[in-house]
Amino acid sequence: MSKTTRSYRWQMLPIPPNSVVRELGSSMQIQPHLARMLARRGVTDFATAKEFFNPSLEQLHNPFLMEDMDKAVGRLALAIQRNEQILIYGDYDVDGTTSVALMCIFLRRIGAQFEYYIPDRYKEGYGISFEGVQYAIDEGFELMVALDCGIKANDKVAYAQENDVDVIICDHHTPGEELPSAYAILDPKKSSCNYPFKELSGCGIGFKLLQGLIDRIGMDEIELHKLTDLAAISSACDIVPLTGENRVLVNKGLKQIASFPRPGIAKILGDKVNKELSVSDLVFGIGPKINAAGRIDHGSNAVELLIEEDDLQAEVMAKLIQESNEYRRDLDQQITAEALAQVPLHDPQGNTKSSVLYDPEWHKGVIGIVASRVIEQFYKPTVVFTRNGDYAAGSARSVRGFDVYEALNDCADCLIQFGGHKYAAGMTIELDQIDAFRRRFDAAVSKRIHSEQLVPMIEIDEELSFDQINRRFLNTLKRMAPFGPKNMKPNFVSRNVRDTGRSRIVGNDQTHLKIDFEQNGITHGGIAFGMADLLPLLQSKESVDVVYTLEENVWNGQVSIQLAVKDIQPSSDKQQPFYH
Repeated sequence: MSKTTRSYRWQMLPIPPNSVVRELGSSMQIQPHLARMLARRGVTDFATAKEFFNPSLEQLHNPFLMEDMDKAVGRLALAIQRNEQILIYGDYDVDGTTSVALMCIFLRRIGAQFEYYIPDRYKEGYGISFEGVQYAIDEGFELMVALDCGIKANDKVAYAQENDVDVIICDHHTPGEELPSAYAILDPKKSSCNYPFKELSGCGIGFKLLQGLIDRIGMDEIELHKLTDLAAISSACDIVPLTGENRVLVNKGLKQIASFPRPGIAKILGDKVNKELSVSDLVFGIGPKINAAGRIDHGSNAVELLIEEDDLQAEVMAKLIQESNEYRRDLDQQITAEALAQVPLHDPQGNTKSSVLYDPEWHKGVIGIVASRVIEQFYKPTVVFTRNGDYAAGSARSVRGFDVYEALNDCADCLIQFGGHKYAAGMTIELDQIDAFRRRFDAAVSKRIHSEQLVPMIEIDEELSFDQINRRFLNTLKRMAPFGPKNMKPNFVSRNVRDTGRSRIVGNDQTHLKIDFEQNGITHGGIAFGMADLLPLLQSKESVDVVYTLEENVWNGQVSIQLAVKDIQPSSDKQQPFYH
């Protein structure tokens, strides 16, 4: 039986204004708890509810509202008309490779002259590289379309432009103080760009460029609809907010994958192909495999898989990707175990507010994943280093609400270079500076972090009684999908429930609970992963409070409602959730 150190804060999400809840409930004829959940997601009247529940491509904005779109479309159309050589340049992660695949598939469809370029993760690093630009110059490309990168590559873009290679940047990252000297820059996060939706993925920006191009050259938009699968994978795996245009693209893309999966995606999905899919299927079923190509071998393998039209060749590529992913997973498990064992060695008393771990033999491609795994166990900002030539390369991950980039900035003099954002960052350091960095980083974290940030939090939408959980309610919840950032799958709490006596430990490793709860004569079953240690609490017959999401469970052809349990606490526990 597993023993867990799990401990969560519960917090109820704020209650929207009563007037909004009443009006929404009345206009849609729904219960107050449903109206509150919708209002929290920005659905405040009948019109927005209609759009929310019926996302369609007609809701996409005019692409020419994006600054520089007219220039970008004009230059790309001219290159196609003149049969110029176009280089499609993208990063090696899911967003970058789906972006490149999207552009390649479309340009191939219209007979354009192009090649693609994915930088080597270890030789060239992230984003536009001088090696990539030099390749474009040497091979006579006249136009480079950079996808999911380029907004801070000022020196590389200048080098390209100076050597007669026009650059169109399609990026979604925050620009620096000075923009690159590109021919055109598509990035809604530019301060001068008034595009109505700011949160597209890199692939989403590429999609908008093609939307504009199709409009300019008078093609049928059905060709663009076929590419929503790639935009959906990108949006889901790059963890962008699933609101606005992203919600539309993911909704349409999930249906496209389920109905008409391209060969490579079908091979990755296996027995899930042609079935109703969720965002989780993209994030956990497709994303890690595409990412594994760049982590273990080369990101171009992922592009080849996504653009392949032949079933047999797609199967070959899928097998190669799967082998990379299995190797990545084995490395992940091995290095995570070694990293977890290091934590108490550096902090035997448990007094530090951070973890800084190092082993020269760890694989650089998985240290970011490992940092996230360490946080799952110890829940404090974590940096994992490995040797990279004469230096050490590091990957940082943070906990909810804590800006790890600011903490790294306090230690900048210990580092050769670093970059990233609030929750994730990368860095390079001298090998003999790691111990000093460990002390400095912990001091920086300790100075800034609040004690409650060191305890993971579960946000709860609504308190439900068991008699409110029924098929009609679940069907309404399903229509709120696709779920993701800014539209998370709702968490619910039910209080004063008791075990029926039928809860039991399950799983090959005996770490999970198959639960059966009762409240006021009504029973509901569910699954609690990794919570086998709580069985004695349930067997005590004391009442408990349970936090969960709702899902369908299909077993032997029978469909039932299941509680997917997130946490269980004694009802007498003083740590109760309250509305704020």
